Parts: sequence; structure tokens; C-alpha cells
Amino acid sequence: MSVSWQNQQERSNRLALTTIRWIAQHLGRPAARAILYPITLYFVLFAPAQRRASHHYLKRILTHKPTWFDVVRHIHCFASTILDRVFLLTGQFDKLQIKFPAANLPLEYSRRGQGSVLLGSHLGSFEVLRSYAIRKCPLPIKILMYEEHNPMIIDILNALNPNAADMVIPMGEPESMLEVKEAIEAGYAVGMLGDRTMGEEKTTQCVFLGDSVAFPTAPILIAAALQAPVTLFFGLYLGGNRYEIHFELLAERIVLGRETRQEDIQKWTQRYASRLEHYMKLAPYNWFNFFDYWRDETCRSTKRPSDD
Repeated sequence: MSVSWQNQQERSNRLALTTIRWIAQHLGRPAARAILYPITLYFVLFAPAQRRASHHYLKRILTHKPTWFDVVRHIHCFASTILDRVFLLTGQFDKLQIKFPAANLPLEYSRRGQGSVLLGSHLGSFEVLRSYAIRKCPLPIKILMYEEHNPMIIDILNALNPNAADMVIPMGEPESMLEVKEAIEAGYAVGMLGDRTMGEEKTTQCVFLGDSVAFPTAPILIAAALQAPVTLFFGLYLGGNRYEIHFELLAERIVLGRETRQEDIQKWTQRYASRLEHYMKLAPYNWFNFFDYWRDETCRSTKRPSDD
């Protein structure tokens, strides 16, 4: 998996983001969503790397040859989830339809005083759970994440709800793993994303949409070390104002054998990758990794999506 996304220059403009936030808060969601169309067009026209990455991914996931409209739809879907963070973080849940499953697995663990690992991805919106947990759902949750990638967006959105920042455990800090351990022992669900590699972290190869991809092993190693159950989380965006949350138990307990440690790590990571692929096929336009994920030369070419 490429790590070039870490080096991509942030395209967000602080004035534009602040303007969208103001419109969303004062003029409402319909007016704010209208602005998403020119924003989407901008990225389609002037972000060739992200446009090619979208087209390359859509070729793998769709049952038909992706068109220019498919790329536009993909980017617009991403922009819609970013906009909805404003409403999620300010507690305006009445503007969104959020469907929870009958069994809220991480909440059930927490009520028993047992912490868990909540393993998500860049599929759909993780924010839909983080924000919902602040205002509506009594789930004690911490999020283990890197905040360096989109500091401008994070700063603006966290300003909407200071409590959101308190939920974050920064990755890469000396005390990060200690904070995770303390949160698990206190009955928190500790959320993390398992579909991007960071720098020189350890990885294992998994089959993903037909090719071998390096997935990070940290989520499996953390769960095994803390003997915490692992629940998969997917907050799928269904269009309009609709979201659907899915929880799925990956393991009550992950045990890594002394003689089979690497094989066990790969097995559990592959299970995660396979379930992620399953949910991607349910909502193919929800995949928000706009970089050369499969390290494919055609993705780095200068061709426009419509030329393929």
C-alpha cells in the first residue's frame, strides 16, 4: 500500500471551510449541500492524482466500467460526509437519519465493564459514531488517530465541539499505548482505523479486491496484547441525509501462538480486510482513500479517467 497520501499537500482552504461551516450553521443543510457541487467540480478538474485514484478504485469495485459521472459521484459522496461532520459535532442529529443495528456490541461490552477495540476504516464516516457517542449514545469512546494529515479540517471541526478533541488519543506519542491500555481497562471502546499504513510501521500482506496489499498489524497486535474483543465498525453513507451503522464481531479474543505468531497476525488481518471488502461492495462510493492504494502504474499515469 502506498504511503504517499501522507505527503499529499492539503488542498483545503481555511476560508472556504469556514464559509461552509457558517452556511451550514446559519442557512441550513440544503444551502450547504448546494455548495458541494462546485467543490466537487473543483476537485474533479484540478486534483488529477485524487481523480485518477478514484477511477482506479472504481474499476475494481464496480460491476461496470466507471464513467466520469462515477468519479464525480465518488468525490461528492466524500464531500457530503465532511459537511455532515458539522451537524454531527454540533449535535444537530435531527438533520440526519442514523440507523443503528439492533445489537450495539461495543456498548454491551462497556456496560459489562469491559473495554474493546472498535476497528474501522476510511469507508463511510467514523465521525457518525464519535459524534453520536458524545450527544446521544452513552458509549464511552476514545479514538486512536494521527491528527497531522488534515490539521486544518480537524482544527475547524473540533472548534465546533471541544469535547470531540477530548476523545482523541494521538498516535505516535510515547504515552499513546499506555493511554489505550488505561481506556480499555476503564471500559472504553477504543476506535482505530485499520486500512492505512503510517511510515515504517509493521504490515502484513492481505488479498484485497484482487491484489496483495500491505495492511497495518497494529490493531491486531494491540487487541492481542490487551486481550480485548474486537468489533468492526462501518458507518455507511446512503445518500441524502441517511447513514447506517454496522457492528460486527471480529473476535472475542485474539491469541497469537508462539510458533505461529506471524501466521496468526496475517490471518486476523486478512479477516478484517475481507469484511472491509464485503461492506465496500455494499456502498462502493463510500471508500475515501484517494491515493495510489494498490501501487498501480496506471493510477500514476497522466491519463484522465474518461480516457480509459
